[in-house]
Amino acid sequence: MTEAAEQRPARVVVADDQTVVREGIVMLLGLLPGIEVVGAAGDGDEAVQLVAELAPDVVLMDLRMPRCDGVEATRRIRADHPGTQVVVLTTYADDDSLFPALRAGARGYLTKDAGGDEIVRAVQSVLSGDAGLSPSIQRRLLERLSAPEPELQPVSVTEPPDGLTARETEVLLLIAEGLSNQEIARRLHVSTATIKTHINNLFAKTGLKDRAQAVRYAYAKGLARPPTG
Repeated sequence: MTEAAEQRPARVVVADDQTVVREGIVMLLGLLPGIEVVGAAGDGDEAVQLVAELAPDVVLMDLRMPRCDGVEATRRIRADHPGTQVVVLTTYADDDSLFPALRAGARGYLTKDAGGDEIVRAVQSVLSGDAGLSPSIQRRLLERLSAPEPELQPVSVTEPPDGLTARETEVLLLIAEGLSNQEIARRLHVSTATIKTHINNLFAKTGLKDRAQAVRYAYAKGLARPPTG
C-alpha cells in the first residue's frame, strides 16, 4: 500500500444477502478506524456491479448468496478489477467453502465471529499484499497442506465425444463414479455453481436428461467401466 493510500481510509463494499447481517456489518465498519463503507450489495451480481461503479479497495464477501455466489463473484472481480481485493466474511470455514474461495482469488478469509480489530487487520493486510486470514483459517490451511493428497485416477480426454470439452468429460467421469456436485467441486477445486454449469453444458451437448442417463452414456462411450462384483 502506498503512502498516499495509508493516509486515507480503505474504501470497502460489503456483500451479504441477509439484510440484517449486512446492515450490522456496515454499522460495525462505520465505527472502525481506517475503513469507509462506500456500498453494500445483496448478492454477487450486485457486488460485481458496485465494484465496477465504485472501484473500492476491498470487498467483504459473503459466500452463500443467491443468483451469483461469493466464489463466482470473487472470480469475476479479480479477473475484471484486479485493483480490488476480496476478503471473505462468512459463517463457513469448511474445505468446500475455503479452498474454492481462495482459488478464485480471495486474499483474506474471516468467519463472522471475527471482531472489529480482526477485520481491520485483514483489510490492511490484503492492501499491503499479504494474506488476511483468521488464526483458525491459518490452522485449517496448515492441516490441509500437511495431509497427504488423495491419489487421483488419470482421466482420458484425448477425443471426447459429442463435442465435450476436457473439463466436461472429467465432470462426466466423476458423475459416473457416483460423486455429488459438492464432491466434484471439492475434487476439482471449483465452486458448485461452476460444476452445475459444466453439467448443464454436457447435458445439452449429449441430449442427456439426468445423472442416471449420464452414467449409462459414460459406460456406452467407453469412458468409464461399470463396477464389477
